[in-house]
Amino acid sequence: MSIELYPHNKTAYESVLKFLERYGRAAVIHPTGTGKSMIAFKLAEEHPGSRVCWITPSAYIFRTQLENLGSSHTFSNIVFMTYAGLMRAKEEMMEELLPDYIVLDEFHRCGAKEWGKGVQRLLAAYPNAGVLGLSATAVRYLDGQRDMAQELFDGRVASEMTLGEAIVKRILPAPVYIQSVYIYQKELQKLEERVALVKNKKLLAVSEELLQKIRRAVDQADGLDKIFKKHMKNQNGKYIVFCSDKAHMEEMKRHVSEWFGQVDKNPHIYTVYYGSRKSEQEFSAFKSDQSSHLKLLFSIDLLNEGVHVGDIDGVILLRVTVSPTLYLQQIGRSLAVGNSAQPVIFDVVNNFESLCCIDSFVQEMNAAVCMYGTKESGQGFYGDFRIIDEVKNCRELFLQLKKNLSADFEIYFQAAKDYRSMYGDLNVPKNYTAANGLTLGTWLQTQRRVREGKVPGILTKEHILRLDGLGMIWDSLSERNWERGICALETYRLRYGDADVKANYVTEDGFLLGRWIGNLRQKAKKENPKNFLTKKQSRQLEAAGMIWNKNVYQWEQNYQAAKDYFMLHGNLEVPAKYCTKEGKKLGVWIQNQRQAYTGKKGSAGLTETQIQKLEEIGMAWRLKQKAPVIRAKL
Repeated sequence: MSIELYPHNKTAYESVLKFLERYGRAAVIHPTGTGKSMIAFKLAEEHPGSRVCWITPSAYIFRTQLENLGSSHTFSNIVFMTYAGLMRAKEEMMEELLPDYIVLDEFHRCGAKEWGKGVQRLLAAYPNAGVLGLSATAVRYLDGQRDMAQELFDGRVASEMTLGEAIVKRILPAPVYIQSVYIYQKELQKLEERVALVKNKKLLAVSEELLQKIRRAVDQADGLDKIFKKHMKNQNGKYIVFCSDKAHMEEMKRHVSEWFGQVDKNPHIYTVYYGSRKSEQEFSAFKSDQSSHLKLLFSIDLLNEGVHVGDIDGVILLRVTVSPTLYLQQIGRSLAVGNSAQPVIFDVVNNFESLCCIDSFVQEMNAAVCMYGTKESGQGFYGDFRIIDEVKNCRELFLQLKKNLSADFEIYFQAAKDYRSMYGDLNVPKNYTAANGLTLGTWLQTQRRVREGKVPGILTKEHILRLDGLGMIWDSLSERNWERGICALETYRLRYGDADVKANYVTEDGFLLGRWIGNLRQKAKKENPKNFLTKKQSRQLEAAGMIWNKNVYQWEQNYQAAKDYFMLHGNLEVPAKYCTKEGKKLGVWIQNQRQAYTGKKGSAGLTETQIQKLEEIGMAWRLKQKAPVIRAKL
């Protein structure tokens, strides 16, 4: 029994064959749930004499894909490997592969540093093999938005489809999309901190009023217990609950009774995640569970991609933060080609900012409607697809507040623009205040900290690009000064042979190197350098010859000269006016050491170690008095 492709995949498959014949490479970018793996299986089926090397993120994904085909389909010509296995493969194994075709499943994962090396080895070893890539998205959003279709396939995309397009064209079922928020107090605290950063009094007053409205809207909104009861039409249904990590999952599971108690007081709970030996057993039990109870499968990563579960009523996205790729993959777990039931997506975020994530999804729908059809009246939004915003008032108020806080950005941005026009750069001192009273230096420092995630604030991609246009340096002033200081110290040492920088020394480009080193020394007097320097900084200073205690350094330099004198003359009876070839006044220094030893030269004196080192080279602390010369009277 041959593989029967859905019409959209049949069209894609025909395009793949043409691309492979013409270019040797073809990428298929279809959303999760559309059955794109069937395209690769069809290639293997129709080319039984060809060897197909199938690379996938995990054995679990490949095994599930085979199960979805059914037991009637077997492939003796497919050699399966994981990306991790390919990365570790020895040369003998690589030489034995001999593929005619290479399938890169979830090919966006090939952008990972180590996995990518294995893929490049394989492609380089077999340049004549046809390469087919499958993925729901080619873009690595959290990796500089790298386009892996461009990097791996030179842009040879045989077929491409967005999630919105698949829904509009009715390839995938249109879901009901529920939006809500589960952490109120923490989010309100963050908003309060953001508003507190507003310096303009008028904007501050308006922002505080909006914040009060958000508090009231949150208090009036339904809790998750009521939301789940209202929208879980099938109270015996199966839902996948996506969590970010183990700690987050355990925290969320503690809310099961609170959130789902009105749906089912005794729901069946299952757990799957990478590294758990029980995951396969738990997953199988979840799939086979036909009881009259609510079934919840808590998952971390394992079901994000490649694995399709039949008979799913919906997904619950307990989102903290998530990449666009992961977001769409998780949504796709509830959408599968051929399903007649309408799935429910509960997008339950922990912050109001994430409520805007649906916007990209809606934009895809808009684009698809413009290209393939119009809205159907009387059936909700784009056919059966509906968005139910359970925190609509909160969302609208938050967007108003966000816009209000952006107005604060505009005021300071203009001040930054004026500074750039006046001074030619944006190297604004931290304590700088503009003529109109705006603390521009502090504000720019805050933008840096917001981008690093150290303090709350609203800094959009547009904001960042606009500041970049003014020459914004995102490293903190202290970090920039550090790199400049290290570079100047290394240059000084190369030029003069040591790092004994004078206190008033200034580099040719105006850097106050002497003051910079002096500040480090002053700080070191108050606390151990290990407490305020990173390991990297300590290594940099050590390599540059940093002198922490100038007195100790100079003593050691003079001691070395004294030691050289002793090796040459056998004593330390150095004439008072004696100078070394390097210009060190060794005679005067020796006298000073004697005076320090006897307490006549200040209160510092000499350490026991210094005394011992001088005595080892013949130091006489008291010179013998010369006998007086007696002249006879004539």
